[in-house]
Amino acid sequence: MAELVARTGRHQQRYEHGYRLIAGCVPFRYKDDDFVEVLMINSTSGPGLLFPKGGWENDETVEEAAVREAIEEAGVRGDLMDFLGYYDFKSKTLQDECSPEGLCKAAMFALFVKEELGSWPEQSTRRRSWLAVSEALGNCRHAWMRDALQCFCKWHEECKGGGSRLN
Repeated sequence: MAELVARTGRHQQRYEHGYRLIAGCVPFRYKDDDFVEVLMINSTSGPGLLFPKGGWENDETVEEAAVREAIEEAGVRGDLMDFLGYYDFKSKTLQDECSPEGLCKAAMFALFVKEELGSWPEQSTRRRSWLAVSEALGNCRHAWMRDALQCFCKWHEECKGGGSRLN
């Protein structure tokens, strides 16, 4: 099996109207058949937990970018289920000539996890944590990620018709 390597650099990065375009996902699984858990990873720049996300590059679709980020940052593979929405935020650390104010627009998806990899590109700096949704809401580092998780909850309830427990 070929070794997985994380992409680096900004030469392929997509921008639109001064916003850096980001793709990410809310990875989830079912525990005990009906209890939903979401996967979060530690931040490398401070306290709190995050969902996998990163730059959407010119040579991939937004869906491919979201799947790639889940593999690179969280070491998981699965099925991209649905688009949860766009979330605007301001990055304190990722300002550059194309987005001097650090403005970002994240496209977030629900990802049903089918495989946890034993080794992945960012495993030396990332820890995975499976959490109940209520616990994840309290541990989100960023408000926009809490909003994406709440959207995931609404999506999940609509898809499952209330058949699975989120808390």
